[in-house]
Amino acid sequence: MSHGPRSGLAAVSSALLAMSRHLEVRDVLKTIVASARELLDAQYAALGVPDDHGGFAQFVVDGVSEEQWKAIGPLPRQHGILAAMLHEARAERLADVRKDPRFEGWPSAHPDLVDFLGLPIRDGEEVIGALFLANKLRPVGDPPHPPCPKPEDSCGFTADDEELLGILAQHAAIALTNARLYERSRELTIAEERSRLAHELHDAVSQKLFSLRLTAQAATRLVDRDPSRAKGELQQVAALAAEAADELRAAVVELRPAALDEDGLVATLRTQIQVLDRAHSARVTFAGRGVKALPASQEEAVLRVAQEALHNALRHSGADHVDVTLDRRGSGAVLRVTDDGSGFDPHAVRRAGRHLGLVSMRDRASGAGGTLTVESAPGKGTTIEMEVPGG
Repeated sequence: MSHGPRSGLAAVSSALLAMSRHLEVRDVLKTIVASARELLDAQYAALGVPDDHGGFAQFVVDGVSEEQWKAIGPLPRQHGILAAMLHEARAERLADVRKDPRFEGWPSAHPDLVDFLGLPIRDGEEVIGALFLANKLRPVGDPPHPPCPKPEDSCGFTADDEELLGILAQHAAIALTNARLYERSRELTIAEERSRLAHELHDAVSQKLFSLRLTAQAATRLVDRDPSRAKGELQQVAALAAEAADELRAAVVELRPAALDEDGLVATLRTQIQVLDRAHSARVTFAGRGVKALPASQEEAVLRVAQEALHNALRHSGADHVDVTLDRRGSGAVLRVTDDGSGFDPHAVRRAGRHLGLVSMRDRASGAGGTLTVESAPGKGTTIEMEVPGG
């Protein structure tokens, strides 16, 4: 291969090992793209998973900054050379993609691509993705610099590069198929859990609501002839309603939100916090900085702790401002939820048996291999900090 047998085999081995470490589809896609770009010394790499409507269900890039990607705009459609790879299921190796008759242009913020190498990713007869590279860099061993200047009639990517990418694409198909099977299995598990919770909700909450209705009827009959007893019945109504709400909330929070799988942790947190900011008088803000994808169990734990901490701050603290941050720390992340509310004495709360969800949050953090700390004092606000280790 173009980089020599030993270095080529080592690079391929590293790429395949990296792909095998992930089970989440979006993590697998990112690893495939990064591995392909590094393996073949390209300036840019991308992988698109087609949908059934002429677009892409997922499109992952490497070599483009987040700011550039946002400026480029919507995901591409299945047209031009991308469509040829998907529909004709064949490799495309071009000296200058801009001169190909199928080239249909790109947005103004799109980086300039010249030489191009693309391959379909196939699972049997089905094309499940398109993997492509652009702008070949100089061979390994040379100092880093921009893409090589090439004669008009030459292509930066070689037949050896195409063969190497073909090997990677075959293993990418296996990794992507396995990840899809894993996610489908998890979806079935979630569906089964939803069914179980539905039965539990019917049994538990329905009984509470039935008792609440009977108690309310009794209070209505007693209002005129025995007001003191009616007052007692109404207090029981309030207690039953609170118990029903608590049971409903406890069941619902056990479900993993679909948005977490579809949008990722940062986007899901940002969306939920924007909703809370609009719904409450307190100012609720969020900042996410440099956080990479985390294992699914850790992302869910972080989201649940954030939700619990926000619930406490907005319902009980009287805060004017609640600030949520999610920062990268090593391969993991640190969540902080800080409010300027009334605060409390954590030790006194624990002694009184009122934990404000602290036990639940600590259990979630511990279950995800992380830690949770609470800083608060009467009149000084509260900070909940959770750290998870990443993958």
